[in-house]
Order: sequence, then C-alpha cells, then structure tokens
Amino acid sequence: MLTWLVMYRKVVGSGRRSSFHTPLSPSSRDTERIYTEVFQSICGEYGKEYTWALKARVMGRPAREAAAIICQSVGLPLEPEELLVESSRRLHERFPSAQLMPGVERLVTHLSAHGVPLAVATGSSRETLQRKTEQHGRLFNHMQVVVTSDELAAGHGKPAPDIFLKAASRFIPPAQPAKCLVFEDAPNGVGGAKAAGMQVVMVPDSQLDHDLQNGATQVLTSLTEFIPETFGLPSY
Repeated sequence: MLTWLVMYRKVVGSGRRSSFHTPLSPSSRDTERIYTEVFQSICGEYGKEYTWALKARVMGRPAREAAAIICQSVGLPLEPEELLVESSRRLHERFPSAQLMPGVERLVTHLSAHGVPLAVATGSSRETLQRKTEQHGRLFNHMQVVVTSDELAAGHGKPAPDIFLKAASRFIPPAQPAKCLVFEDAPNGVGGAKAAGMQVVMVPDSQLDHDLQNGATQVLTSLTEFIPETFGLPSY
C-alpha cells in the first residue's frame, strides 16, 4: 500500500566488497499523511474510526489486502473493492502534492554519485507509484530496479519477504540478502525485510506505538540522522 523505496548498494573498499539493499520512501511520510486523512475521511462518513492501531496493521500491504482488513476491522458497509475504488480516486487526486521525506534526496543522490545501485520495492501498484512520484522523476532516475505489488502473488505482500527478495534478485549480480539493508517506516515492511534475512533501518512516524518498532537494526526519527558509514557506505 505504501511506496517503499528499496535501494541496493554495492560498496568496494578496504579490500572487501560489501552490498547493501535499502527500502526507503522518498515521499513516504507525506504519502502516509495522505493515506491517513483519506481513510479517516471515508470511515468517518460511515460513523467508523480509522485508528493508528489499524493503520499499523495495513501499512506496507498491497492495496486490496489493506482494503479487506479495513472493511472487516471497522465494519464498513462496503465491499473491499468498493473501498479500494473510492480510496484510490481520492488518493490519486492528492498524491501529486506529496513532498519528499527530509534527507531522502541527499541520501539517494549521494549513493548514486558513489556508484551504489538503487531500487524501489513497494507495496503500491505501478500505477499508484507513478502518481506518487510524478513530481520527483529526476530522483527516481537513480533507481535501477522497480518492483511493485502487481508482480506479487496474492497473499505474498509485506510482511512476507517476497518483494525484498525479488528486488535483490534483479541486480546484476543478484544481491545476497545478508548483505542488504532496508529502510522502512512500517512494521509490516520491517517484518518482511527481516524474514528476507536483511538488515533494517526504521524511520517510523512519531505516532506509531513503540512496541511496533521492535526488530529493526536501527531506529531513527529522521533520515537526516542516518550515518552511511555505520553500514559501510561512503560518508557524506
């Protein structure tokens, strides 16, 4: 459901070769705000509440899975497909205004300038990803691999590891999971990355329950705090 950028990095130095794989969302914090407002609005129209506890359950999942969970959890008098259609219409109207997360542009351009291969692995469909990123095409030109939820079998979105493993396998040469680093803001994404055998840097929303931030290799309040050399990457 969210746009998680996965970056794969290959670093050569000190006689050793290190590879890192990272999902980041160039605009995730802002698109998450849009998701929250849209689903709160729809649920509110039926006298229902879209809570942060529910949001945490669906973050990162493919849209159809998320819609089914929302309908069932709050008792919306809609079929999941109806919720999907209406929410998609509202989301697509607002996504073009989404802003980049602080620190994303600096990190992406820095890694790209140092020859670090990058990729996108997202629970969004390709159409939704295009809407989210149409104002940031220049930044996405740095990405060598893009994997969306359209390419996953039903039931294999986050927190399953499939999307991360698929993205890693598409690099030349393919990335070893143990040498991959993932940037996430969703518990489902962290779970999927860990299940794939990868390290995870989590940048959660401040409203996310702290108990749901467990499992990440590192937790940051902002990508501006990220120190590349901590993971063997070129320093700023």
